[in-house]
Amino acid sequence: MAGRPAAPSSPSADRDGTAPNMVARISQWADDHLRLVRSVSTVMAIAGIMLLLRSVRLQTSKFTSSSDIPVEFIRKNVKLRGRLRRITENGLEIEHVPITLPIISSWRKEPYGFLLVKLAGVELTETGKVWLQKELKPSQILWFQLLGKENSALFCYLLVNKGKYFSVNLNEEILRRGLGKTVHVPGLNYDSKIYWKIHRNLLKAELIALKKREGIWKEESKKESYLEKLKDSWREIWKKVSY
Repeated sequence: MAGRPAAPSSPSADRDGTAPNMVARISQWADDHLRLVRSVSTVMAIAGIMLLLRSVRLQTSKFTSSSDIPVEFIRKNVKLRGRLRRITENGLEIEHVPITLPIISSWRKEPYGFLLVKLAGVELTETGKVWLQKELKPSQILWFQLLGKENSALFCYLLVNKGKYFSVNLNEEILRRGLGKTVHVPGLNYDSKIYWKIHRNLLKAELIALKKREGIWKEESKKESYLEKLKDSWREIWKKVSY
């Protein structure tokens, strides 16, 4: 009498056997290449530590000239803290105040020097220069956002704290008071989003002064001629945003 044919293995049994086999193969490969796995892990750990140390070094380094500042800081429009030393015809001389770490600061000697900072997108009038001298005090702490660079000068947004929770953007405040005109920001990429954001905000501030006839806009003739230029600028911004 013929024996019964063997029952075919079920698909579920095959699947259940495949997973352990795959795990076993991976484990075996890892055992065979243990040195390689350890080497890769070590390299990745070292690379991570080096990136962290570089970031800490840049954040805690004192910049005494525009050439000290990494290109990526300007490209990313990083904000830096500084202490005002004096205001000159060429711009503001600001001493960079980096982030301080007690362990590093205790043994490292800080270099001496100033950064030449200019108000980005603003052409100051003589009255505006006088106002700025009164508004800012020597040794006053302020923040400057890097927007562009030309030769040794940095073109920045200047931010001054007014109390604990409020800060004033000096670039926009000057335009709102009619103490300057909007101009191109050297070194700022024309096709970047921040270029149009900066110029839109500056033009808004300038428009407030125009409507209120503040500062240089008290004369109707100046106001009318400049309004045409302002309309052209807004059209250009609108086209860029729509595109």
